[in-house]
Amino acid sequence: MTDLKSKSCKPCVPGTPPLSRDRAADLLQQTAGWSLNDAASEINRLFKFKNYYETMAFVNALAWVAHREDHHPDIEVGYNRCRVRFSTHSVKGLSENDFIGAAKLNALLGE
Repeated sequence: MTDLKSKSCKPCVPGTPPLSRDRAADLLQQTAGWSLNDAASEINRLFKFKNYYETMAFVNALAWVAHREDHHPDIEVGYNRCRVRFSTHSVKGLSENDFIGAAKLNALLGE
């Protein structure tokens, strides 16, 4: 098994199916703190911080990682929290790219 944070996101070719619930659950084991939604179409995590500055520093680092990987999550930002949601719109569900992104964000925090 290859460590997700050492992989890079790859474009999904047209017609690529989303990951099965079982495969998503397997990959979720490599992304501590992340949750799979009921439809198995999205993973999300709420990150909490001490203050606004730390939250925004994380959001800026997240933006850099997302740009570098060319895979962009939805984010919701508050004073001391940031919820990140990954799904792959081109497959209408989850792809390995979502878990790669999640693993890279965990790595930003030393996880």
